[in-house]
Amino acid sequence: MKYSDSVRKIKGVGEKAEQNFHKLGIWEIGDLLEHYPRDYDEFHDVVPVSELEEGKQMAVEGVLRGKPVVKNTPRMKIIRACLEDGSGAVQVTWFNMPFLAGQLHMGTRYLLRGKVGRVNGNIVLEQPKLYSRNEFYKNVGKMLPIYPLTAGLTNNQVAKAVQSALAGCEGITEFLPAEIRKRHGLIGFHKAVQDIHFPKNRVEFLKARKRLVFDELFLYQVALKAIRSRRDCASPHVMEERKEVEVFRESLPFSLTEAQDYVFQEIVQDMTGGRVMNRLVQGDVGSGKTIVAVMALYLAVCNGSQGAFMVPTEVLAAQHHASLQKMLGQFGVRVGLLTGSLTAKQKREGKEMLVSGEWDIVVGTHAVLQDNVAFRDLALVITDEQHRFGVRQREMLSEKGEEPHILAMSATPIPRTLALVLYGDMDLSVIRERPADRLPIKNCVVGTDFRPRAYKFMREQIALGHQVYVICPMVEENGESELESVSIYAEKLRGIFQDSVVVDGLHGKMKPQEKNDRMERFGSGEIDILVSTTVVEVGIDVPNATVIMIENAERFGLAQLHQLRGRVGRGPDQSYCILMYGTDSKESRERLSILSDTNDGFRIAREDLKLRGQGDFFGVRQSGDKLFQLADIYEDAKILTIANEEAGHFCFEEVHSFYRKNKRFAERLEHYMGKVSL
Repeated sequence: MKYSDSVRKIKGVGEKAEQNFHKLGIWEIGDLLEHYPRDYDEFHDVVPVSELEEGKQMAVEGVLRGKPVVKNTPRMKIIRACLEDGSGAVQVTWFNMPFLAGQLHMGTRYLLRGKVGRVNGNIVLEQPKLYSRNEFYKNVGKMLPIYPLTAGLTNNQVAKAVQSALAGCEGITEFLPAEIRKRHGLIGFHKAVQDIHFPKNRVEFLKARKRLVFDELFLYQVALKAIRSRRDCASPHVMEERKEVEVFRESLPFSLTEAQDYVFQEIVQDMTGGRVMNRLVQGDVGSGKTIVAVMALYLAVCNGSQGAFMVPTEVLAAQHHASLQKMLGQFGVRVGLLTGSLTAKQKREGKEMLVSGEWDIVVGTHAVLQDNVAFRDLALVITDEQHRFGVRQREMLSEKGEEPHILAMSATPIPRTLALVLYGDMDLSVIRERPADRLPIKNCVVGTDFRPRAYKFMREQIALGHQVYVICPMVEENGESELESVSIYAEKLRGIFQDSVVVDGLHGKMKPQEKNDRMERFGSGEIDILVSTTVVEVGIDVPNATVIMIENAERFGLAQLHQLRGRVGRGPDQSYCILMYGTDSKESRERLSILSDTNDGFRIAREDLKLRGQGDFFGVRQSGDKLFQLADIYEDAKILTIANEEAGHFCFEEVHSFYRKNKRFAERLEHYMGKVSL
């Protein structure tokens, strides 16, 4: 068998199993061998009952005290028994296994292994498996793989298929130079693949993981450097500094912070320096990234070129379009809007304006990427909320001009270690300073019993002329969930506040025009309380809103909560964030207290990454598009540094030459090329 052979070639894999493997993205034997375990079942020695620890898989050996008791419930049959050793006794529970009642005998000695839980304050052993001593002790010390599965495939089937593939595959060839392996104590690739699936012990597992993590980070860093070298070229759009930009700056009703000024000067140096700009501006919510982008767009227009400003949602596109028209329209700049919800006539006219040059700037969503959208002279591409756009989408937009300058913006503060991985192909600017006229948001973490006081506080803020957001985690009622929908919650608030307060709702299922109308009404002050889903998470700017209450706050990640909190505190008045948890657990309260203690998005991002990992943080784990299979940016920071240094010794052509004999890894390199700048 070869690495590139179909999984069907593996003994025991028939047509049905092959189709089930396809659901997991496994087509070739190489795919199967790189389908790494998601966890391991580690067999440890038997422990006394008194040393059982909640949450762990553990084994005990003792005598059955009393007869097993069978309890029938409408949904299942529950068997309970008591196992005793010299150190104490533990309740043992099995679900839907009534036949065991006749097989278990009082006074007989049993060896059981299962998950340790807690019921009514007492330790219990749940759904344990019975072992003979020989059967159990031959597994002690081993780490048995637990694989990601799909319907129709069992863990045992996957493990057997992997074993067969490892035994019969001839294409697991080495690809790292011997000097790199020797320098960093890395084992061979074949052994690493073997030991990641079936490690004999934790030492072997760690060696295998180190090697495979190095491979992932090394290849990714090579991909980053290759893309960067491609983009490091002379610019056809060499700008000149223009006095008009300074006049625009002086017309603003506020002064730029030192951080904004510094970052803008970095952008000006890029755009006037003769090379194509490829820069990420990273800044906390409310730090003022947008005005820096507007000034960059105006610089491009003053040099006779066009700019494109791409954002992830139509609500945000409409808001930016209105804002740019207001700021730049008085200087003769023509700003257009291009989104998917426009009529066919509006889209056609907009495209004509772009290609003729009648529009200097276009603000839009993915609609700007359509094949029939063309520009007269596109010199600057700006993407807002960078992590929401794939590299291909950004490149599609840049291909609509001749090597335009690229400016990406992100309000998701990313620790520098992670930025090195995700945005290593870009120059990085950071705006950490907030405008001086904005007061720190006051936060509180409360349970649902605080809700009446929260409503009273909202009424007081509305009486002062301010507005309120209420965030719900879902759109529609779900019979299996206690979360309140937007529509139900809005109706509930209307009943509480009566006619003196205008309450309305906003959610992602609305038509774009309806969303825009609702936001315009909230922005103009017609709506006092806006009940919304996370559709308002990104960039929405209503300075008069001073309160945000987030229901079921424990359901959100810390970084997302911080983004939502950033909808208030955008004006000169004191603002407040009420984080209301629906599940009263110590873990939830401690996690939410991080937000209560600080408004620093960088610290919050670090904590969120530690708690959830980079896959969940960027939403890629949920979408099945995880960046790395094994590597973790925090856990593997040292390996990342080494991989980055080693990748620096290779140019892309050398790597391709080196990899040409290894099709699988050439493909993986190209795969990472497509993942750069998620």
